[in-house]
Amino acid sequence: MRSALRRTVAVIGATAVTASLSLVLSSGPASGAAAIPRFRMPKIYGTTFQPDPKHDFSRLSPRRNGILRGWVTSYANGRAVYEPIRWVKDKYTEGYFAGPPKGRRMAYRSRVAPNAKLYSALDCNPARATRLTVDRRGLGNKPCSRKVRDAYLKRGRFPSMITVYRGRIVRIQEIFRP
Repeated sequence: MRSALRRTVAVIGATAVTASLSLVLSSGPASGAAAIPRFRMPKIYGTTFQPDPKHDFSRLSPRRNGILRGWVTSYANGRAVYEPIRWVKDKYTEGYFAGPPKGRRMAYRSRVAPNAKLYSALDCNPARATRLTVDRRGLGNKPCSRKVRDAYLKRGRFPSMITVYRGRIVRIQEIFRP
């Protein structure tokens, strides 16, 4: 009788260990890294600046969580300064992207996450530009290396969708310019 009881307790204990192990494994990595939530994508060729009424533009600070249609104006020491952009329709061309007018402060500054991804629209090499790598909306979909990402950020002023999560830039998708 005691041996049967021991076997039953052993089976129940093994089942509990298996269940708790599967719960830990399914909850994600042990380091506590959280997945980036899906944010609403703004219009890619929107003709107005995206509003941010609660942001204090008198100082450079990170933008709230979400996606900003913008470009990086400067990059140094892992921090990027970026501003919103809008599409300006032109009489003689298809149009162009423009930042805020002079004198109007609309800049943000955030750290670039070490694992932040740049998705290029020009095969990760703007000088060569032999092949377009865009999706049907005109956003870059080829992930580039960290070295290429840092070179893009230092060059600056390329239109993109900048995803900010918890005060850090975690994703940059270049917008194809016709």
